[in-house]
Amino acid sequence: MKKFLYLLLILIGCLATACKKDATITTLQTVAFPSALTASTNAVTLSKANDTTSVVTLSWPAVTYPVKASVTYMLQIDVPADTVGTTAWGNATSITVGKDALSKSYKGKDLNALAIFKGLATGAAGTLVFRVRAYQDQYAFTKPVIVTVTPYAAAPVIPVLYIPGAYQGWSPGTAPVAAALKPKIYEGYVYMPSADNYYFKFTSSPDWDHINYGDAGGGTTTEDGSAGGLVSPGPGYVQVSINLNTKTWSAAPTTWGIIGDATPGGWGGDTQMTYDPAKQVWTLTCDMLSTGSFKFRANNQWAIDFGVTKEGKLAYADNPVFGYDGTLDNLSVPTSGNYTITLDLHDPTNYNYKLKKN
Repeated sequence: MKKFLYLLLILIGCLATACKKDATITTLQTVAFPSALTASTNAVTLSKANDTTSVVTLSWPAVTYPVKASVTYMLQIDVPADTVGTTAWGNATSITVGKDALSKSYKGKDLNALAIFKGLATGAAGTLVFRVRAYQDQYAFTKPVIVTVTPYAAAPVIPVLYIPGAYQGWSPGTAPVAAALKPKIYEGYVYMPSADNYYFKFTSSPDWDHINYGDAGGGTTTEDGSAGGLVSPGPGYVQVSINLNTKTWSAAPTTWGIIGDATPGGWGGDTQMTYDPAKQVWTLTCDMLSTGSFKFRANNQWAIDFGVTKEGKLAYADNPVFGYDGTLDNLSVPTSGNYTITLDLHDPTNYNYKLKKN
């Protein structure tokens, strides 16, 4: 019996020893980008001309994680000084590119806005640093890539209202616009050829699904969408305006000419221009003198007329909508001779003119 018990204890000990396994220590498998982040160019000079075109594309390889699932990639952008030290990349602008996305392209206007936001000075070359972060169950980062960017001072976005009417089939999406050159005061020009009526409205979007401004009577407007249209006093090239501060509006047909001692009529009378509906411009060909100056003037009156800023940009000197500006200069021609003069008022955010010597 004792021998049996002894053998049984030995057997139990052997079984216990045989069943015991060494514990397996599991470690998280580290991951990394297999190759570098690349930029399609290492220097970009931005301007209005490349606002809508792709100016740089960042590309990177896929990171392989142990688990086969989507990987989220994020692009991080900063200036060099913020990518070193204990707070490195702490001020980075982070943009989620998407799951399994392996590139990010920037149009000129978007890169320009980003560069200015990151503090780069306009008109001078500055440096942006890019890197990509991958994430599934752990992070992986590319080595940074540097792009030299020269941003430009973009003009502020000017709010506009659309001007649909009977003259163009009541289509907001194809209507000309009025621009707010002063807060909530919109002005622009529409061409209304002879027609049965000259009704129009202002809309806040290029559709009828948002605010539209109609007639409330007494020269005022209403946001009631069922209100009737506003009415121009006649056909032609009509200056229209709406003041959302006072809820008033105006419409005035115009003809345009030039006046001044540089022109054939001197300061005593306007030399008339002709409107070209196809090109949406006013034109005139005449002899001009470099010893004098001139202005563009509407309706042979000193009520609506243009001068130029110190930078040579066309601007209202007199205007019943925006008031009087006495800081403007008259226009001039560089040398005496025969000129074709063009006045373009179809875009209220960019009134401009051209002088071409024949």
